[in-house]
Amino acid sequence: MTEIRIYPAQGVWVVRADGAVIAESSNALELNEPGHPWIIYFPRADVAMAFLEASNTKTTCPHKGAATYFHISGPGNMIHDGAWTYETPNEGVEKIAGHLAFDGLKVTVERL
Repeated sequence: MTEIRIYPAQGVWVVRADGAVIAESSNALELNEPGHPWIIYFPRADVAMAFLEASNTKTTCPHKGAATYFHISGPGNMIHDGAWTYETPNEGVEKIAGHLAFDGLKVTVERL
């Protein structure tokens, strides 16, 4: 099995879409999976869920489990499948339950 590591992300992290702040957290997690870029997972409580709309998209990762997606409603447009979550992640990555990740090619994810 691939060794996935999850750490507390250092500092304060923010997600911006079309200039709007979608998430800001000092309690984010950094997930490192070999062969993939690292991903920051934001606690749901630190995400402006009013900007998110459930998508019909679902994927399955053999290491993390079933993911569900969200569209992001920015001030200027809809960003399709810009965020995802693992509601019931597989054993070994349970820390990301209740967290959302954002597609860094579609929105800005940065440390302040």
